[in-house]
Amino acid sequence: MFNTGMLRKLKDIADIYLNRTMLIMCAFGFASGFPFLLVFSTLSLWLKEAGFTLVAIGAFSLVKIPYSFKWLWSPIVDKVKIPLLWKIGRRKSWIFLMQILVFISIALMARINPLENKTLLLLYAVAVSFSSATLDIVLDAYRVECFGKTPEKQAAGSAIFVLGYRLGLIFSGAGALWLAEYTSWNNVYFLMSLGSVVGFVTVLTVKEPNADFKYNTQDDTAKQTFTDFFKSSVVAPFKDFLQNKNWYWILFLIFFYRMGDAYVAPMYLPFYSDMGFSKIEIAYITKIYGMIAAILGGLAGGLMLSKTGILKGLYICGFLQGITTLFFSIQALVGYNTTLLTVIIALENFTSGMATAALVAYISSLCNVLYTATQYALLSSVMSLARDLFAATSGFLAQNVSWAMFFAISSLFCLPGILGIWFISKDKKT
Repeated sequence: MFNTGMLRKLKDIADIYLNRTMLIMCAFGFASGFPFLLVFSTLSLWLKEAGFTLVAIGAFSLVKIPYSFKWLWSPIVDKVKIPLLWKIGRRKSWIFLMQILVFISIALMARINPLENKTLLLLYAVAVSFSSATLDIVLDAYRVECFGKTPEKQAAGSAIFVLGYRLGLIFSGAGALWLAEYTSWNNVYFLMSLGSVVGFVTVLTVKEPNADFKYNTQDDTAKQTFTDFFKSSVVAPFKDFLQNKNWYWILFLIFFYRMGDAYVAPMYLPFYSDMGFSKIEIAYITKIYGMIAAILGGLAGGLMLSKTGILKGLYICGFLQGITTLFFSIQALVGYNTTLLTVIIALENFTSGMATAALVAYISSLCNVLYTATQYALLSSVMSLARDLFAATSGFLAQNVSWAMFFAISSLFCLPGILGIWFISKDKKT
């Protein structure tokens, strides 16, 4: 029998997660997540089966660059009105337009023969990345503005958004691979483009976030000179962020917090292959069990943050992700063992989901609602730069040490981020 305390806890959880706002966050998370793999690992497999060399496939990975530099045009998303569409709302107009561009770009990719039209495929893939990265800017702004400065709500909202994002990855990852077994890649990509329907339906049924923070008509771009626009749209958001007493430690924390996971990510598949795991085993264990664990971890992270607070939660998740990275050293010493790999993958993805929810909630809490899109895009780009820059050196380390030593060293990369949390926490107490 459930006691009163247990029932109360279940009711608290239901109140946090089972409401219309969280359903909207999940749908928008899906819309944000599903395009990513279509210009990443799913595209890589299509190119490989089309006969592209590994060098060419590696070069195609550059189409993801817009995700790392989206902060450059985030001020435009924050300030510029879209003709006609602006009437449906400041954020909604941008979401609607970007969903159209994501759909069109993916559908155009579906019409291409990769070997015959490399340049067109490249251009369309960049268009997917650009429109999807821009969609991320406005969806992140929408989410932050929905929950304001309440840390508990930001944590829960971030967890559900990440849940939707993970579901989007399953759709364009495992879903695309399953479809590719039965039909052509062109058909697969056209079917994937229909994932935009989720975002279309959602944006047409939601309201603008936080009516208390309406667009300032004095900043109407039609009445501003370029200098005024630059000051209000670019300089002001950065100047506002620099008002944070620990802005340098904040950037340090965001850059290094997920470094360990980002560093080892490119080496996972080569490691599994060296351990003797088949492609089917890797797909089931990492894509299915791993993704389920990541989703549960994101939800658990959101609940934990609502109890511990964001900084303490960052501490806990930071240590846990370092420990689970170290577990792969055990796998390297044991060798082929599907049970052990399943357990390690589940633990690693669970803690990764927790850490992602914690970091997203922290970044969200830093944003001034007047400059949400610009500030969140900047801070999340700092996070992705760690993935895109330092991860490129992981192959060099893996080639020169054993797998066990590689994962042991990589597990230590969580420490700089934890150091950043310590300095920020210490300063808050003084």
